[in-house]
Amino acid sequence: MEKRALIAVALAFAVLLIYQFIFIKPEPQKIPQPQQAAEEKQAREEAKVTPPPLVVEKKPAPSTEKEIKVETALYSAVISSRGASITHFELKGYKDKSGKNVILLKETGLKPSLGIGASDDFELADLAYTVSAKEIALDQKTPSGSLVFEHAGAGFSVRRSFTFHNDTYKIDVKDEVSGLGDYWITIGADFGVHDAADTWMHSGPVLLQETNRLEFDPKKLSESKVFSGGLKWIAQEDKYFFASLVPVTPVEEARVWKIKDTPIIAFRGKPGVNSFILYAGPKEYDTLKALNVGLEHIVDFGFFSIIALPLFWILKLFYNLSGNYGWAIVCLTTLVRIPFIPLVNKSQKSMKKMQDIQPKMAEVREKYKKDPQRMQREMMGLYKTHKVNPLGGCLPMLLQIPVFFALYKILMIAIELRGAPFMLWIKDLSAPDTLFGHIPSLFPLIGGFAVGPLPILMGATMLIQQKMTPTSLDPTQNKIMMLMPIIFTFMFLNFASGLVLYWLMNNVFSIAQQFYVNQKLAKEKAKE
Repeated sequence: MEKRALIAVALAFAVLLIYQFIFIKPEPQKIPQPQQAAEEKQAREEAKVTPPPLVVEKKPAPSTEKEIKVETALYSAVISSRGASITHFELKGYKDKSGKNVILLKETGLKPSLGIGASDDFELADLAYTVSAKEIALDQKTPSGSLVFEHAGAGFSVRRSFTFHNDTYKIDVKDEVSGLGDYWITIGADFGVHDAADTWMHSGPVLLQETNRLEFDPKKLSESKVFSGGLKWIAQEDKYFFASLVPVTPVEEARVWKIKDTPIIAFRGKPGVNSFILYAGPKEYDTLKALNVGLEHIVDFGFFSIIALPLFWILKLFYNLSGNYGWAIVCLTTLVRIPFIPLVNKSQKSMKKMQDIQPKMAEVREKYKKDPQRMQREMMGLYKTHKVNPLGGCLPMLLQIPVFFALYKILMIAIELRGAPFMLWIKDLSAPDTLFGHIPSLFPLIGGFAVGPLPILMGATMLIQQKMTPTSLDPTQNKIMMLMPIIFTFMFLNFASGLVLYWLMNNVFSIAQQFYVNQKLAKEKAKE
């Protein structure tokens, strides 16, 4: 039975490595059938009066383009009179690796942020708009301010209003459009993505339909995907930041596609008055939840979110008490171990008994090796005589797997850990421990891996735990198992320090518990 437990352990950790791929949500494609699409198009044509030809003026010369600066307590932004679009967005409360403010939009990409049009070419994004103000500077005395952009063309007009608030990343956007056959608006190609380097986490377009968070891999986005009904928001995201459009007035559909290998996501609605909430900033779950528009779903706690959310709140509670997320992780690790103490004790006792009867089990296998059915009966009799449960070593481990994956997801994505120090050399719990530098790139597979004391300590505790844990494996299997601490040490070198700290503390508690059980069993055996 211990072989089965060994297999279960190996599978559990294999799942860890491919977790992101196993639980990536499918991208349901709601593209109408040809006949249905034709009928819908005809209905739309019948329901509207064909507008006069759209005349779009040429791009304004650089000298006539105006840039309006917006300053709030949380961010700095630049709005251009060309297309009434955002061309720069800088967060004041978050720093990049060089110590500078995080920038969510350095310059407009293929399609400007909040670009609009009568088609999915967003041809109105290059128009020259008049603007109502030169700049906006908000503070406690002036908590909000507005900008109004206007353009009147041949047979159509556009009036866009921005309302900014000093104490929130939320921006109110209202477009008043007339004379167009359709109304399209995009979040843009680059807005919201600060760092797309983390291959473990999704980066790119994402939308919420009802309560389903649908994300799209730019590398696999080979054709247009269309969604209608229950559309809550569209966004561009990376691991910790995002920019999103939330429709306040109804929209007809959302579309995701590629233009020159760049992913674009957009809404299609009707001309008239279209209101949105633009939110560009960090993935702060509680802040997003308070808006009550579903933006908290941008924080993806994964398949075990029902477990992850309470654990996340407890983690923040411990942080509020200790003022340090490292100690909060230690406290949370201790807390989640408590319910499993009785089960783990029972499991460890069962494994010890299995080790004690291993010689008798070997005798049964040798004696009845040509009669599998008789061997099975004799084994069951042996378990019954010595009161051993062959499943006793597996159940506690299996029950802990959902909790582990929930904690894994929290410690990997929580922006609260970004830049959060613990103690001594650990200055960022969201980053790998790099105190000893990196493995030279000339080494295959592991070249470039970070090297620090924390993963090494984790590997050492794993080895101690393995030495203390009773086993009924044969010598060959036992040698293979001794490689596990080495393998896991290399695996964890590049993991976030917060996750390694959790695993280290979990090992320490396991060692303490195993020591207690071993001592107790030794005393019981001495009394016999």
